[in-house]
Amino acid sequence: RYHFSLPKLFSTRSKDNCFTEKTPLLKVSTEDNGLRCMALHNPDFTTDDDSWDNSSIEFEQRSHLGSEIMSLSRSASSEKYELLDNLHVKFNLSKMRCCLRFLKVSTLFIFVVVCSILFSTYPDQGAPWQMLAVSPLESYSMNITDFRESSLLKLELGGPFVADVVDRRAEEYIIVQIGQIEDPGSRRRRQLQVLYNWTLPLNSRRNEQVITTKTFEIPNSNAISINIQAFLQESEIVPLSIKHQYLHANIETQVTIASVILAGVYVLIILEIVHRTLAAMLGSLAALAALAVVGERPSMVKVVEWIDYETLALLFGMMLLVAIFSETGFFDYCAVKAYQLSRGRVWAMIIILCLIAAILSAFLDNVTTMLLFTPVTIRLCEVLNLDPRHVLIAEVIFTNIGGAATAVGDPPNVIIVSKQEVRKAGLDFAAFTGHMFVGICLVLLVSFPFLRLLFWNKKLYNKEPSEIVELKHEIHVWRLTAQRINPASREETAVKCLLMQKVLALEILLKNKLKTFHKQISQEDKNWETNIQELQKKHRITDKILLIKCLTVLGFVILMFFLNSFVPGIHLDLGWIAMLGAIWLLVLADIHDFEMILNRVEWATLLFFAALFVLMEALAHLHLIDYIGEQTALLIKVVPEDQRLAVAIILVLWVSALASSLIDNIPFTATMIPVLLNLSQDPDVNLPVKPLIFSLAMGACLGGNGTLIGASANVVCAGIAEQHGYGFSFMEFFRYNIRLVILNVFPPQK
Repeated sequence: RYHFSLPKLFSTRSKDNCFTEKTPLLKVSTEDNGLRCMALHNPDFTTDDDSWDNSSIEFEQRSHLGSEIMSLSRSASSEKYELLDNLHVKFNLSKMRCCLRFLKVSTLFIFVVVCSILFSTYPDQGAPWQMLAVSPLESYSMNITDFRESSLLKLELGGPFVADVVDRRAEEYIIVQIGQIEDPGSRRRRQLQVLYNWTLPLNSRRNEQVITTKTFEIPNSNAISINIQAFLQESEIVPLSIKHQYLHANIETQVTIASVILAGVYVLIILEIVHRTLAAMLGSLAALAALAVVGERPSMVKVVEWIDYETLALLFGMMLLVAIFSETGFFDYCAVKAYQLSRGRVWAMIIILCLIAAILSAFLDNVTTMLLFTPVTIRLCEVLNLDPRHVLIAEVIFTNIGGAATAVGDPPNVIIVSKQEVRKAGLDFAAFTGHMFVGICLVLLVSFPFLRLLFWNKKLYNKEPSEIVELKHEIHVWRLTAQRINPASREETAVKCLLMQKVLALEILLKNKLKTFHKQISQEDKNWETNIQELQKKHRITDKILLIKCLTVLGFVILMFFLNSFVPGIHLDLGWIAMLGAIWLLVLADIHDFEMILNRVEWATLLFFAALFVLMEALAHLHLIDYIGEQTALLIKVVPEDQRLAVAIILVLWVSALASSLIDNIPFTATMIPVLLNLSQDPDVNLPVKPLIFSLAMGACLGGNGTLIGASANVVCAGIAEQHGYGFSFMEFFRYNIRLVILNVFPPQK
């Protein structure tokens, strides 16, 4: 017979109240059923010699003790059942994940098989070219009787035409008449119904062969007649080549199919169902299958021609240069210098990096700038124990903004200035750069404070050390265990109290560790000079001779990038310059372990760009980009004349920004330039071309910040960051950048 003294129980435990993370909880005895309860003969309990006053009290006490033990047993059983329930839930979740994965793989495989079958069923519609000659005295006529049930007639004409835009002031031109023969059996001219007149201005020098393409919608399946006649100042013969092709779907259907394919690619990338490279490949396969069904299946040679090898060569060459450059320790050295320049203030350092990136991208290609800046930024953040994801996103934003300032900073600007018709309108390199530079300065002034507000509540610190993460997990486990104990008995109350004291001790320890950790990586580090000295000891230049070689070759490559836009005697594209620089550096560095250098090349990024080029070109053949341009022109024409210019500037700016966020801005810019030039030359519209071109350039460059695949620099930065273990998702990039894009579009609009 024992007498439990509960006050003595807690008074005994209170003598040893200094709990740490290693303090044992209770001396317990484990039963076979997993129940942890306090032993009755524990020396912490005290016994008295006094007996119970009567047997009824003794019986009552024993009954109470039995009920407590039964309560503990029920509690243990409930915990066991709860554990089993948790295991059952986890098993169900695991089973659900397996089912979802099987469903995903099965759906994608069926989709790939269907697209492959469709693409292989329809043959190439590679009609041969027909050579012909026309003159003012003799025209060319051709009847097409096998038009069948096709909806569209695609006509390709090659000859000495004026490229890109219809020159209404041309004195020599070719007229192509598309008509339908109402009665194919009769040869009377009056039964020919002319549907379209296609005017093509001729180049006066006749020294350039230009292929133009146009699609005509045919209302019915009657026989088609094509009549070509030349209107020249002198009686001469103009050689031409012609090719026609039937399409089995109208423009609206093709645009709908293209929109569905583009939306599907975005769903795959946003939800991260597959890797973005595989998503682009699936989208390309679907677009090629759609072209095959429509009747415009391209050949393998044609698909290969769609790939922009200059961009791929630029990426590959610069990746090789950066891979060799990283062996010198130069990136670590630049990271320490940037930290020293910012005097230990993280946000000052970020602003400096973004400003330098914006300035460099104004004179270099955006892709080149990010290839050089991304490794430096990642190494800097690793040295300072910061999370590089947000810093990289900020740098990409300002790289795209800075690239819009000059005519050579962004590919859309290069396309605009390279057009002869745009230069004739007075927008040469100097005029274009002068106007765009002012607008971009305004955008930068707005973007810097907004960027600070955008990341105001975002922790730039890196993840805590593993010991802090483990300590947080341990506190969570102890607290969860204590919450599961129902204090229905003295023993359970004692156990719960000890568990909560354990949690309290661990929280105090965690608080001290976090305080020490935050002092070490404080954004306003008071000991930044001491830290710089320590960092300079750890992060030095490892190979000075190799560094000199790398700086020499890289400086020459950057100089050639800059001179390529001004010196007409340099007949090298950016891709050739990067490849030649990479070969030079490989020879100078005397690289023997070539596989190690190749392993650092972002092959997934290169393959993504190749698939993206094919996807965008296929969508262009499905008339998606032309449809956007035509609808924009129609909206401008319906606006009253006194408000037409303002509405046109706003509409072109916003449509360009939105479209460049969703599709590649290079084909969109190339498509919109003729649309805007035709609008400016239309006497019914009467709009100046310069404001429209500036709106297009501003929207195409700034809109690239909207999504991860909106600009090439975004994809390059994400690929390098992913290789270093700091990849960011599509939604993470979109969540921050879309608000900045909306803000950036307003200052140029005003």
